[in-house]
Amino acid sequence: MDTNTHTEVQRYYGQELESSADLKTTACCTADEVPGYVKALLATIHDEVLQRYYGCGLVLPEALEGLRVLDLGCGAGRDVYLLSALVGAEGSVVGVDMTPEQLAVAQRHQEFHAKTFGYAQSNVDFIEANIEKLEATDLEDNSFDLIVSNCVINLAVDKAAVLRSAHRLLKPGGEMYFSDIYADRRIPEHLVSDPVLYGECLAGALYWNDFRQIARESGFRDPRLLKSEPVEVTDTELRRKLGTLHFDSATFRLFRLAGLDAGHENYGQQAVYRGTIPEYPEEFRLDERYRFRRGRQTAICGNTYRLLGHTRFGAHFDLLGDDSVHLGEFSDTKPADAGQEPADTSAAGGCC
Repeated sequence: MDTNTHTEVQRYYGQELESSADLKTTACCTADEVPGYVKALLATIHDEVLQRYYGCGLVLPEALEGLRVLDLGCGAGRDVYLLSALVGAEGSVVGVDMTPEQLAVAQRHQEFHAKTFGYAQSNVDFIEANIEKLEATDLEDNSFDLIVSNCVINLAVDKAAVLRSAHRLLKPGGEMYFSDIYADRRIPEHLVSDPVLYGECLAGALYWNDFRQIARESGFRDPRLLKSEPVEVTDTELRRKLGTLHFDSATFRLFRLAGLDAGHENYGQQAVYRGTIPEYPEEFRLDERYRFRRGRQTAICGNTYRLLGHTRFGAHFDLLGDDSVHLGEFSDTKPADAGQEPADTSAAGGCC
């Protein structure tokens, strides 16, 4: 662990930043275009928690009722409390962060949110820990249905350690759903050591291809990009330092699944969405490739067939076919069914 980087990140988020208005880029402040039900929930979150939000996306996937969720780098707890409302009284959320000042904000509003959501007791817990060293916590292997993270993994020095721990902590069929910042090339070392660029979620950003490789090596064999949008560097001096480097804020889905193909293979399989996921009665977007309309047959690759059948989404789909006949590589450029459309890559990001 790079102790200097660890200390600097704690200082930047614990002392340098007092609200999202102090940020110098849009990396940790994306568009406020969020679904209506999320806007309604945001109105119930305590103002102090909202003011200390530094996320770069919306880490609220579908079908959350009753899930056990872990938020890596939870900060002041905005996403923890949104998830708390969505998982319901039978679900639970654990937030992990290494910055005491941020956790103090989150912890002092537990009772407020439990009362707001009508719970007899809070269904959230907070742990002060480094997300690169989750093995030092009491978190048990195979114990979470969902792991989320919002613009935090780029701040970690050992990003592979974070992903390996996430894979270990997830139940089979569980999901890691997270937003982060990615670069169009590897970041030069002299920029990585810049404390402001690092704190602004830029200098620690992974190159896209390096991320995908690390994810696969950590056990997530089929990373799924959901959406992305460019990051604007609003500070003139930071833009000068970065030169021609470009960054995007993106949301990925990683599933802990066994038996996946190395590529996307075609077995002639299809899926029909039942329209039963709350808040998404007409269509459900799995990733940038797949948008499922209720009642419509959509051609899918073998990995997607396994994903839909062995995760929490299984109850919401009818799957057609098997893998007895291989038809070659699956092509999503000319989908066999009109239910599959090109994805809209605009981010439904966080709220600043």
